[in-house]
Amino acid sequence: MTTQINTGAFDADVIIVGGGPIGLTTACALAHHGVDCLLIEQRREPKPYSRANNLWARPQELLASIGIRDAIAEKSYQIHQVNTLLNGRTVDPVEIADVPSPYGPVLYSGQDVIETTLAEQALAKGGRIERGRKLTGFVQDASGVTITLASVSEEDEDEIVGPPDTLRCRYLVGADGAKSFVRHELGLDFQPEKLPNCMNRQVDAKLSWRRSTDFDHLWFFYYPRGFCGVLPVWGGYHRLFFLADDTGIPDRDPTLEEMQAIAREVTEDETLTLTDPVWLTHSRFQHGAAKHYAVDRVFLVGDAGHLSLPAGGQGMNAGFHDAVGLAWRLAMTLAGQAAPIVLDSYDVERGGEHRRLDAQQVRGFQNSVYRGSIKDLGMDVAARLLPNIGTLIQGSADLQQLSVCYRDSPLNDDRLGGLRDLLHRHAPKAGERAPDADVIDADGTSTTVFTHLYNPDGQSWGWSLLAFDGRRKEALPRLRQAFDAVEGWNCVRPRLVLAAAVADADDATTLSDLDGEAHAAYGIGDTAALILVRPDGHIAFRGRADQPDLLRAYCHKVFDLHGA
Repeated sequence: MTTQINTGAFDADVIIVGGGPIGLTTACALAHHGVDCLLIEQRREPKPYSRANNLWARPQELLASIGIRDAIAEKSYQIHQVNTLLNGRTVDPVEIADVPSPYGPVLYSGQDVIETTLAEQALAKGGRIERGRKLTGFVQDASGVTITLASVSEEDEDEIVGPPDTLRCRYLVGADGAKSFVRHELGLDFQPEKLPNCMNRQVDAKLSWRRSTDFDHLWFFYYPRGFCGVLPVWGGYHRLFFLADDTGIPDRDPTLEEMQAIAREVTEDETLTLTDPVWLTHSRFQHGAAKHYAVDRVFLVGDAGHLSLPAGGQGMNAGFHDAVGLAWRLAMTLAGQAAPIVLDSYDVERGGEHRRLDAQQVRGFQNSVYRGSIKDLGMDVAARLLPNIGTLIQGSADLQQLSVCYRDSPLNDDRLGGLRDLLHRHAPKAGERAPDADVIDADGTSTTVFTHLYNPDGQSWGWSLLAFDGRRKEALPRLRQAFDAVEGWNCVRPRLVLAAAVADADDATTLSDLDGEAHAAYGIGDTAALILVRPDGHIAFRGRADQPDLLRAYCHKVFDLHGA
């Protein structure tokens, strides 16, 4: 609900509340797009300890698209293999890096390290960060949001000092964590569901045991009372966590001796030794997701919109999708290049995905902690038959998040269904991630489709129009006509993907696909086709090249301010 108040000058186009990984990523993404943004954070320094610490392939793609992935990777271990033991029995290891992405190895670092790196990147890109500032209220109107801020004491970050300040922005982003003040003020609080009779005990320490201590493996142990993970933490440490039945376990942080004892029992390695602990903690779990992720000019990202279970390490990674997905929408809208449907689609897409992920994580907990003898027996039998049991028992066969899809997005328009998709079962459809493929650049050098999808021609929120010739030389004139039909929208950047036709020197950016790898990846048969890809790498439109009017109508709907 909007209120009519003073609509004076703006202190920033976007103000972000919360300086955790997702708030900082939102600042990086907005600054990447040239948006004037200010991040406010109550804490004066990043929280210590590693906490959320892994990055899967798809979030790495998104972070690479805004130029910050490599900075995080420099202070991360690369994981290639996941080893799983089920009640002491080894099942087939998962080659987790063997996925169709340039960023297959999973990055493991520490949240404290990630936050510091992201803050450096945000400032380097021109973002502003004010620490020691607490949001105490906000009100939005037809043209912006007015927020009230207080400064906090240097000695006690919960103590307010001095008079309040008032700032004004066009949009407000709540990235203020699981106890989000922004979510509460929007009326989007939800009753979280608690997981009964379950506790997590955890330690970050130096590890010595008879298994590998190389920092490129994960180890998961499913034992009668629960689930244990052994994974690397930046700085030469390992994390050992135990999600288990809490019967007989004291409700307090464990001691190092207690963690070493349970670790030796679960891993069946009496030599396992833990030293130099930097973090010992315990926790219980609750989960849920907000009904909406946006109300008018105020948006939620990351934990501000959901309480995430740790199954599969998906929570922070899901927040990266939020940050990148919201930033390009705000950038286009602020530039006057987007119809309302663009910003409206954020709530539909990300809210729906968080609710789907919540259900997935619950399945993971049921498989890893709430098993019982009957399910254990079934899993043991399945382990002998299913080579990918190691990922399935965590509730998903796609921990890398490459299958994240927005099937119900209002931005989708798919005109290539029917027999075509029956013949090409793996053809990615509107809402799905656009795949990568090897192609040849105009100068004869090897390149990839991804190189031409993200930030096309240097435009950070550009949309890439891939025009496939369908392995037909005669298709080129139709592809040129399709480009002419959308030349009025500067954000649409055309790319010819040619498996047979030969482009002229004055044609659009041309990618040679004589071996048909890109055609195959996109499920393109012998009919010339148009694929429009969004700035975040998801397919928005699919259509035939000889029907450019459908593409033009789509562009009117999405890019014209009145959706004409």
